[in-house]
Amino acid sequence: MKKVIVIDDEPFILMMIADKLKTAKIDVITLRESKNALEIIRNEKPNLVILDWMMPELSGIDLCNMIKNDPDIAAIPIFMLTAKGQDSDEQLGLQCGVERYITKPFSPKSLLDMVKEAIGNE
Repeated sequence: MKKVIVIDDEPFILMMIADKLKTAKIDVITLRESKNALEIIRNEKPNLVILDWMMPELSGIDLCNMIKNDPDIAAIPIFMLTAKGQDSDEQLGLQCGVERYITKPFSPKSLLDMVKEAIGNE
């Protein structure tokens, strides 16, 4: 089964994404904090990470850079899900290595379609 880790400090966002992915038979791990996320990503080796930019402990950009600089997990695709919608924000996200930059509010169905495209739909 495919596995996705979703990191966002908003419980409603986590619940909405998790529910949508679970209906597609995708295993989901949700995290409300980014500080231990790197260790969990290393241990779980998900097929995809979806992360928020604005997190209290460690920003999504910082976490993205940490993932992409770790040879064991650098190949894991990352989606940035954020309220930061400026072109310069998107450029920064893409420069750090995110595969998709998605601004809030977003369509859960569109997100699911993007996830399926990124990880394959078995």
